[in-house]
Amino acid sequence: MILVTGATGNIGSALLEELSAGGAGPLRAVTRDASRTVFPEGVEAVEGDLSDPDSLPAVLEGVRAVFLLPGLGPDAEFLGAARRAGVEHVVLVSSITVQTHPHLGPARRNLEVERLLRDSGMGWTVLRPTQFASNTLMWADAVRARETVEAPYADTALPTVHPADIAAVARVALTRPGHRGRTYAVTGPEPVSPRQQAAAIGAALGREVAFAEIGRAQARAPMAAAFGEEAADAVLDVIGGDPNEEIRQVRDTVLRVTGVPARAFREWARENAAAFR
Repeated sequence: MILVTGATGNIGSALLEELSAGGAGPLRAVTRDASRTVFPEGVEAVEGDLSDPDSLPAVLEGVRAVFLLPGLGPDAEFLGAARRAGVEHVVLVSSITVQTHPHLGPARRNLEVERLLRDSGMGWTVLRPTQFASNTLMWADAVRARETVEAPYADTALPTVHPADIAAVARVALTRPGHRGRTYAVTGPEPVSPRQQAAAIGAALGREVAFAEIGRAQARAPMAAAFGEEAADAVLDVIGGDPNEEIRQVRDTVLRVTGVPARAFREWARENAAAFR
């Protein structure tokens, strides 16, 4: 049985669809409220809270492979419970910042989870995606209201990745041989800047989306209030305040692992246009 954590998120939901469509065998999705969540046919929904160690044995019973989105609870306790339950393989979503910005706090925490997994005795695969295309959903309210989208570092282009491409790599790693003990940096097929993202959303909507660049201090204030100062500074460094060639690098991981090219941001914009209408 394969267990998917973060099953209602952008990656987890796409992964369940892929696994279900591909006949991957018994699937389980962990959710805090099974009565309010709809999963693909054949997916077992089990109620559990990964921050509650007492719920883990029931969540992990009979599971042999796990897709792990970290930070949903104490990762060390989850990995320990998974090992005791007989889990053989964990596919972990980490971050490309582990290799591009290792000095940042969030990157150090992701690296620590990677180390915990490697030292666990279970088989492992680590995915290190770059910036998600779905991050632009934070603009949805402004776009729907026909207000100006504001973002810092307007012309810094990064190879933004479609969450479904992360799911596609995870699906292959979970279901096919040859991926244990591997670390994959996962990116989109081309760099795209915030200004270009706004234009792509506008093209998907059939109208112009107004866009304006703002400074770091103006962008930081609401981010720090919502996520904390360390996280705000880390995000701002990664998206343009402290760029480097490695984070700008386009990688062919999606094509090599899945056999299908990575999807461009404009494809994500077309698929998700309804969220901006």
